[in-house]
Amino acid sequence: MPKSTKAIKIGDINKAWNKKTQTKRYRIETIPIKKTILIVCEGQTEKLYFESFPVLGVKIKAIDLKGQAKLKLVESAKEYVENTNEIFDDHWCVFDMDVKRGADEFADFDNAIEKALLLGYKIAYSNDAFELWFYLHYNFTDTQHLRSYYYTELGKRFGLNYVKDGKKYDFCKRMYDILLQNESSSQERAIERAKLLFDRQRDLPFHQQNPNTKVYELVEELNKNLRR
Repeated sequence: MPKSTKAIKIGDINKAWNKKTQTKRYRIETIPIKKTILIVCEGQTEKLYFESFPVLGVKIKAIDLKGQAKLKLVESAKEYVENTNEIFDDHWCVFDMDVKRGADEFADFDNAIEKALLLGYKIAYSNDAFELWFYLHYNFTDTQHLRSYYYTELGKRFGLNYVKDGKKYDFCKRMYDILLQNESSSQERAIERAKLLFDRQRDLPFHQQNPNTKVYELVEELNKNLRR
């Protein structure tokens, strides 16, 4: 049997509930990609931190090379660039130096920076640890510390064992927001403090610039394209 249809009174035809609804058309705005940035890191902490910047019109390609030697990291970045179809406007290498490893680490650190500069890459290097950048959001220091110092101080700030829990994926993923939202933290002051440290030591060999972090330069670059 054919389905029964509900009769509509002639006077109800133009009523709102009987009008055929039209699909609304929304204007979809696309933001053109103005710039593509490659960031080659030696750890998860750095990769997830930079990926968290809410940039607009910029594509960030961050790669974690999982603790490679510094010079090897630069060479791996070069190999990646030469073997990908992607085109990057800027190339950044992000690594730090572990003072406790001694002279071999010093040479590797200096050679890696010089190699990267020859390739036209930019380097966000830190001495002694990338975590110096996080620490500068809260305090200034011009005293040489081992990375264990920064781990301890950040652990106190965040109420956790930084070595055990601060390196975990979920926490690293939230680090940008934690630093942004914490009332005691200031990225602006961290940039000022990092610039001061670099200006005082710019004429020293790279491995002697301690404490020092040039992460601020990459942060400033990303800040130019933040979603407002």
